[in-house]
Amino acid sequence: MSASVLYDAPGPKAVVRNRIYAVVGSLAIIALVAISVVRLSEKGHLAPEMWDIFNYAGIRQNIADGVIATLKAFGLAAIGSLVLGVLLAVGRLSDHKPVRWLATGFIELFRSIPLLITIYAVWVGLLTDYSMWALAIGLSIYNGCVQAEVLRAGVNAVPKGQREAAYALGMSKTQVMTTVLMPQAVRSMLPTIISQLVVTLKDTSLGFIILYPELLNSARLIASNTQVNGQYPYVSTIVVVGAIYVAMCLALSALATWIEKRGRRAKTGIGVAAAAEPAASAAVLGGDAGQAGAGTAALGAQGGTDAGGAGGSGAPGN
Repeated sequence: MSASVLYDAPGPKAVVRNRIYAVVGSLAIIALVAISVVRLSEKGHLAPEMWDIFNYAGIRQNIADGVIATLKAFGLAAIGSLVLGVLLAVGRLSDHKPVRWLATGFIELFRSIPLLITIYAVWVGLLTDYSMWALAIGLSIYNGCVQAEVLRAGVNAVPKGQREAAYALGMSKTQVMTTVLMPQAVRSMLPTIISQLVVTLKDTSLGFIILYPELLNSARLIASNTQVNGQYPYVSTIVVVGAIYVAMCLALSALATWIEKRGRRAKTGIGVAAAAEPAASAAVLGGDAGQAGAGTAALGAQGGTDAGGAGGSGAPGN
């Protein structure tokens, strides 16, 4: 029985008990889902007419417009949060105290304020007629503060020897940060950065507070303005819109996984020798060594012959 670092391996009784708990819990979840489906079906929310509304071109166009509006706000917020995160992370790591204190105060302030309040304040105070920019700026401020802390943790995780080696080569602080520290921080913290971008994508749904026509707001308008059999299709609309959000988040996660795998590939451009080449090289070197040994032996034999000849020619003189 192997032991884990975090907990002891369960014994036979614990294994049986855990299996019983798993079965009971699964049955309870299935029962709750079944009860919910039955109640929704009794109230008519699962009737085919509730789902036929998505066959209308106007409703599908409203959903498509909501998806485009959501992606626009997310694109602006993603770029803004990453740029602001880099600037705040560099400021937080600065050797100048005023810059470091200013960056720290900005981060702590807007991380403490609820995101909904930030978006509403930007909309009311600055951009009343531009709800998309108000939403994007509010998301950029909050998520930029979070991304700054993520990047700062990644920079601090880089071994200090690399920084010292860069300074020993004569690099400036800017060169060390941009060419040594920040690229490694981004690569090591890329999963966390992408996770925060997924959160940013989902937080675009807060645009309803400033009347921005993003996906969730469009779904709310569709469900509240469409009546089928005397009921409003909230359930079917929530299911369809939720599936769209899940698809967008999965696509973003897949893109992040592809970028991470691509970043791990070696880009040195140095060709790696095949497995058979070292053996062949050894054989060639062995043949060269044999030829060199044979040549050395031949030279030795020739030297001995020359020495013998020299001795024989000197004998008559004696």
